[in-house]
Amino acid sequence: MAAVFPQDQHPFPRDAIAERWLREIDLPGTDCFVILRDGAVAGFAATRGDEFLHFGIAVEHWGTGLATLAHDAVLDHLRQRDVGRARLRVFTANGRGRRFYEKRGWRPTGERSHSSFAPCPELLGYDIDL
Repeated sequence: MAAVFPQDQHPFPRDAIAERWLREIDLPGTDCFVILRDGAVAGFAATRGDEFLHFGIAVEHWGTGLATLAHDAVLDHLRQRDVGRARLRVFTANGRGRRFYEKRGWRPTGERSHSSFAPCPELLGYDIDL
């Protein structure tokens, strides 16, 4: 995330993001997932309506296939909710995240927005047919 939040000037706003997530996951219609590996928390995900809202895997599990398994399980959850097309946003500068989603069939929509956290990095919209 250093490419998105330069640590010397704008450290990742962990506490502020945690507070926002607590408010978001408390909203009606938000489904939250805890991703376990060997009985320990290894990641998280959240959806609301047709949006793949939050997704993260602990760094020590990158490259193990866990992210793909979790991603696919969340998309299955959306399909079971009769979502025909899902959407998400990813930081433009998050090349690893963008490659992950694109490899799994997500397409950029051209929609752009900005984070409310300094330095207000750009987010790109993606969607996928389910």
